[in-house]
Amino acid sequence: MDPIKVDFTGKSGSKKKEIVIPPEKAVLKVIICIIGTIVLAGLYYYLFLPPFNPKAMEFYMYIGAVFATYIALTMFTTKAMAKPEYIPYVKKQAVVPGIAIGVLAVVVVVGLIISSVLFRAHSYSKLIPVNTNGVFAQDIEKQNADSYSNIPRLDEDAAANLATKALSNLSTLGKVSQFTVYPLYTQINYKGVPVRVATLQYANIIKWLTNRSQGLPGYTIIDMANQTTKFVVLKEGMKYSPAEHFGRLLKRHLRFQYPTYMFADPNFQIDDTGKPYWLTARFDKTIGIFGGTTVIGAVLTNPINGESKYYTLEQYRNDPSLKWVDRVFSSDLLIQQFNYFGKYSGGFWNSILGQKNVISTTDGYNYIAKDDDVFLYTGVTSITSDQSIIGFILINMRTQAATMYKVAGTTEQAAMSAAEGKVKAYAYTASFPLLINVSNQPTYFMALKDDNMVNQKFAMVNVQQFNKIFVVGDSLADCLTQYLNALTAAGIKTDINPDDLNNGTDNNNPVDTKTKTVTGAIEDIRTAVLGGETYYYIKIVKDPVYYSIAASKAEAVIILNTGNKITVTFTAAAGNIIPADSVKVVK
Repeated sequence: MDPIKVDFTGKSGSKKKEIVIPPEKAVLKVIICIIGTIVLAGLYYYLFLPPFNPKAMEFYMYIGAVFATYIALTMFTTKAMAKPEYIPYVKKQAVVPGIAIGVLAVVVVVGLIISSVLFRAHSYSKLIPVNTNGVFAQDIEKQNADSYSNIPRLDEDAAANLATKALSNLSTLGKVSQFTVYPLYTQINYKGVPVRVATLQYANIIKWLTNRSQGLPGYTIIDMANQTTKFVVLKEGMKYSPAEHFGRLLKRHLRFQYPTYMFADPNFQIDDTGKPYWLTARFDKTIGIFGGTTVIGAVLTNPINGESKYYTLEQYRNDPSLKWVDRVFSSDLLIQQFNYFGKYSGGFWNSILGQKNVISTTDGYNYIAKDDDVFLYTGVTSITSDQSIIGFILINMRTQAATMYKVAGTTEQAAMSAAEGKVKAYAYTASFPLLINVSNQPTYFMALKDDNMVNQKFAMVNVQQFNKIFVVGDSLADCLTQYLNALTAAGIKTDINPDDLNNGTDNNNPVDTKTKTVTGAIEDIRTAVLGGETYYYIKIVKDPVYYSIAASKAEAVIILNTGNKITVTFTAAAGNIIPADSVKVVK
């Protein structure tokens, strides 16, 4: 009998070492996995366009996805899920990629910690320099009798409504159904006038295929004061935009030119000659690895030929040739930076516990034209009492210069509610207020819109005496007259004679607002779908223009034919296509 063997080393219960069994043609499978990973990495890059920048979270996600792809391909080629004996081999192949993914995860976690506002609150509060000693009466120019005509009366929704209607101008090019308005309405100053500009996008992929060689034919200018639109037809179409595909997609076009840059969303602008550009801000992370987002420059791209040029933020601030650029910073980024200033100037714990001097912006914002620049405006309220404002902030969207004005009063939302309450029977909605200076009185001005986003009335609310001085008028002149009278009745001296007010027109560009009619037989009638609604374009015999109207506004047009006699009512306007107010059949 053999002697009993006793193991006193304590290793008898140790885990058995896994046996690594390579699959058939293991070397070939490794090569296939490497090639497949490279191909898929290229596809990922083409689709998701991550910047090769260690401060970009997308960079780490991309590299991690590439390593994970190699592991997944190894599982697939070895069929390890169906043949468990190959799992140890897959684990061995996954060691290096797994370690790399772990290192990436550690870097991201550490980066988030060292970039956290918990440890860097003071740095976050310094992202935007703020002058807190602004004087409203000195810095905000008083409106005079003539300047009221240039007050913007359209918000983004109303501008979008007008921009869609302006597409009717494409009928002269035979393109009216090929495009829709790209949903980005950038407010700029153009030749001293506040306007919004909007470009086009292809109506669908089929329309892109049939029109891509010519590109987008032009863009729309919406006059925010006169509430008019103009469609600008370009000699050569725009071939690079966010509405394009493949290599002409603006984001992809820029990524291949600037592979390490982190980009914000592009915005559409035009220079003083009307030449279009896409401006795409380049941002950087200035706190730790991932914190402290701010703009350090921007790329200007010619949408016609794709030529791009990068300028630093200092060049946009100081170069006279770039003064026409109105927006380098986005509104959301500026709001975020100011809120960091308001929340963390006293430190992180003060923002939670004592909350001494902690302030924040109110909900919503608007834009003010000042010194040929566009300024973001929003109210400022104490974090402990958001029922009223303690002031407001103006931020230059090109230079980031910020000034805070200490003016106590009501919030914009309260002013909007007061204005809407005046016209409750009509169910009009108020646009976000615009701050103006009326006889040195901070005043909220807003339009009251119907369900079709058409301005029907206007309102003014005194910021400081909001419960006593607020009026609603049928026109801008009527509203201003009532407001000036209310100021006078409250014992506030005014410096404008209501009789001198200009009723929403520019002396150099008068607008005929008289209603006219024309009656005659239909010579031609056409249709187009704009923004999901059917529009009819009607030409009357011996009348050189077309009259456009939506089917929802005049159902009778649906059954009209050439030869039918009609009466068209419209507001006098220039152009080959005139929007009609009504169309009635004459029996």
